[in-house]
Amino acid sequence: MQQGEDLQQDVHIGILALQGAFAEHQVMLKKVPSKRKIVIILVRTQDDLASCNALIIPGGESTTIALLARLAGILEPLREFAKKKPIWGTCAGAILLASAIENPKKGGQELLSGMSVTVARNGWGSQVESFEAPLEVEGLRESERPFHGIFIRAPVVTAIHTTPSDPPIVVISRISTSLLPSSQTIVSPDEDDTDPRDPRTIVALRQGKHLLTSFHPELTKDNRFHEYFVTECVFPSLLS
Repeated sequence: MQQGEDLQQDVHIGILALQGAFAEHQVMLKKVPSKRKIVIILVRTQDDLASCNALIIPGGESTTIALLARLAGILEPLREFAKKKPIWGTCAGAILLASAIENPKKGGQELLSGMSVTVARNGWGSQVESFEAPLEVEGLRESERPFHGIFIRAPVVTAIHTTPSDPPIVVISRISTSLLPSSQTIVSPDEDDTDPRDPRTIVALRQGKHLLTSFHPELTKDNRFHEYFVTECVFPSLLS
């Protein structure tokens, strides 16, 4: 197939629909402007997953999503999918996409190991400690306009551990150190308070085809993150 012909083909984007905010992602994906038709697939079976060019894993409860994926027989297929095709994990999905986890529930946590990061579950605390914050995000359309970040029992990135053979990590958004859990950082008014030395300030990053956000873009009315995933992660992977 010629590249020009390939650009005319539909792109099939799956949303893991076992638990969590999959319906909200579906609504947002429908609003993404695209030169190619986006076919949305709610993924619950191996056949659903096999028909996808890319996948979104929504927010929800990461241990429940992993358990339901195992019961549905798609946990191992998800791990294989992560080796070849783009995945975007939001909140609970970000936990599943990580390669290591701090403070897992008793009994452990199944992960896809798609990205070379360690995350802490509920790193910002419980439901009552949820918060919202404006985010500067590199690469978004109208990037000068802040993105409204909604953090609900959000995971915190605690470490990056790439090897020479791994795709590089690209941080696309950080949060102020003043919003970090139990932050002891003191920053003068003249300094950048999104401290690049502290991985906990990372709230959105890319590695290869994959995208991770610790917050919930699907709970806003702003579809720019969904557009970013489609244009920067999904479309390039179809041509590689």
